[in-house]
Amino acid sequence: MKVIVIFITYHLSLVTCFAQKLVAENAIVDVGRTGYQKPITATFELRNKSNRRLKIEAVKPDCHCVAVEYPKGEIGGNEKFQITLTYDARQLGHFNQQAAVISNGTKKPLYLMMKGVVLEHYVDLSGNYPVAMGTLRLDKTDLEFDDVNRGDQPVQELHLYNHGSQDFEPNLLHLPPYLTALMQPEKLQPGEEGVMTVRLNSAKLHDYGLTQTTVYMASHVGEKVRADREIGVSAVLLPSFPEKMTNPARIQLSNDSVDIQFEGKSKKTEVIDIVNIGKSELVISALQMFTGGLKISLNKSRLMPGEYAKLKITAMRDDLLKVRTRPRILMITNDPNKAKIVITINSK
Repeated sequence: MKVIVIFITYHLSLVTCFAQKLVAENAIVDVGRTGYQKPITATFELRNKSNRRLKIEAVKPDCHCVAVEYPKGEIGGNEKFQITLTYDARQLGHFNQQAAVISNGTKKPLYLMMKGVVLEHYVDLSGNYPVAMGTLRLDKTDLEFDDVNRGDQPVQELHLYNHGSQDFEPNLLHLPPYLTALMQPEKLQPGEEGVMTVRLNSAKLHDYGLTQTTVYMASHVGEKVRADREIGVSAVLLPSFPEKMTNPARIQLSNDSVDIQFEGKSKKTEVIDIVNIGKSELVISALQMFTGGLKISLNKSRLMPGEYAKLKITAMRDDLLKVRTRPRILMITNDPNKAKIVITINSK
């Protein structure tokens, strides 16, 4: 019985030892189009799936025309890393270049492939489209509808460019009821540019102030949602006021921007003083944040004439490093001259 147990244990250890511990997020990367003798690079995201450290022993391309870069040191358990393949583009036409990744954490090599096309006459437009979502390039990833009044239907445009070698049919997924999108042309051929018009129906917004959502770019109808293709959408709906108001509330802030200097600390708090300098009650009906990384508290939201309130703003350094847009705070009031107040946060 002891011999059998030892054998089974040994056999299982071999299976575990040779189990695949190295995984690629995408083993095939389409780098799209490039010009003759204009090298192009594919970046592969990989992860050490095991809990043990491993080392990449070699990355062997199937052609001397491909240069490789990979981590030379040990890679920790569950750690992510990158491998790049750069093709010299010295032959015209479509290409498929492969490389074998050999490590001490896999029984067999992991194969990576880059594909694309080299054109004799090529104008690179990708510089006008700084955001890459696969082979689709965009001019931005955030849409902001500011100062919207009930009944307005403003539009924002996303400019797109097909940097790839295949047709692309852009679609926006997870559109809420208050948004619609129209793509012109409906299908982008390789090297073609287009515009996606996103329209906001403000009548379908529920509340005054800030409404935010996330939509996702897809290459065709029915494609699964991908986190690396998200587009943020925000809308600020303003309250309406009578044409003539007697003795309205008037808000005054000690500052409409905050400079945060962490000075080695993980968080920092600043205070803004608010006073009602008008002749009617001031109501702060909404206090919202455009991004994460902040905590806010207001000691009172209704101020009689001459009354003060304090807005406390706490910034978290590590969380602010992750936000894509400038941190801001939105305040909606019943002051007809300052129905919307945006407080900007500058951190160092």
